[in-house]
Amino acid sequence: METYEFLAPCHFGLEAVLKREIQDLGYDVSLVEDGRVTFIGDMDALCRANIFLRTAERVMLQVGRFKAETFDELFEGIKAIPWENYIPADGKFWVTKATSVKSKLFSPSDIQSIVKKAMVERLKTRYKMEWFSEDGASYPIRITFLKDEAVVGLDTSGVSLHKRGYRRLTSKAPITETLAAALIMLTPWKGDRILVDPFCGCGTFPIEAAMMAANIAPGMNREFVAEDWKNMIPRKLWYNAVEEANDLIQDDIETDIQGYDIDPDMVKAARENAREAGVDHLIHFQARPVSELRHPKKYGFVITNPPYGERLEEKEALPALYREIGEAYNRLDDWSMYLITSYEDAERYLGCKAAKNRKIYNGMLKTYFYQFPGPKPPRRPRQDV
Repeated sequence: METYEFLAPCHFGLEAVLKREIQDLGYDVSLVEDGRVTFIGDMDALCRANIFLRTAERVMLQVGRFKAETFDELFEGIKAIPWENYIPADGKFWVTKATSVKSKLFSPSDIQSIVKKAMVERLKTRYKMEWFSEDGASYPIRITFLKDEAVVGLDTSGVSLHKRGYRRLTSKAPITETLAAALIMLTPWKGDRILVDPFCGCGTFPIEAAMMAANIAPGMNREFVAEDWKNMIPRKLWYNAVEEANDLIQDDIETDIQGYDIDPDMVKAARENAREAGVDHLIHFQARPVSELRHPKKYGFVITNPPYGERLEEKEALPALYREIGEAYNRLDDWSMYLITSYEDAERYLGCKAAKNRKIYNGMLKTYFYQFPGPKPPRRPRQDV
């Protein structure tokens, strides 16, 4: 079967997590760059990546990569791409996004316009048509410029992969599902270990953890724009990927995953979201403040995204709040804590020294992922069969 190059964008700083995910799916990674991972696969890989990847923002089919410092070079580079191999005569095609970093061509609207014109010129000669109805399947294009190199991709996902379909109700500043999943995967937590999020909001951390524990593929209950690409992808490949995902689910497991929030309405929303995700039986949600964070067992995990203060009056309350978090954590017996926040003084008020402070760019927002790993639990003695 013919192979292609696929681009999977992710949050800056989390490329290694996505790379490992792609390799675990069985595909070769050809390039790791800031904010994206390129891998090799067939059309089956396109379907499986969309359904199984937890940390990718979308999956794109790379159709071109070339140098362009002028609009003429951009036009010719786009025109040289064999678009007729991807887009049928009735296909709807447009540049949904153009970005430029450290490049001579920097105007997104101009780039989008030139790309569309070049595509039309190419397809006019190949299909012997002067006008395109564009009333068929959608083929959105994304183009990124970095240091004058253009990378052109067909977006196979459509709506971003962080939209799993379960989060109907959200808090004021919810963490995205893909970022939450990536942060959990940066920790040693596994489904048989305790996990508590004392600032759970709409429940994203506990729900993503429960989906991992039950081996529920994040994209199995949503749709993708490439499902309509019948000219390239047999429908059977999508059915096979969903069937594979269904066969892997283990939702009859026992877990100790808990989510707390001081706002009862948020707890109610979290429960509703967990129900939509099919994991409400695996999570215990409760309305309680972080000061009441307690657990009788050892070696658990606190994984959370506490408030970081967007308004002045909120910022004034942060030192006391982060002291409270540190005190609650110190009461737990041999636990680990992993905390993401944009509050730069977090470590100072927590009262405990982070083993590692990883910077992550969540959109334009620079955040800090503080890691306080506790001791590993003792190994269980091996039982002779």
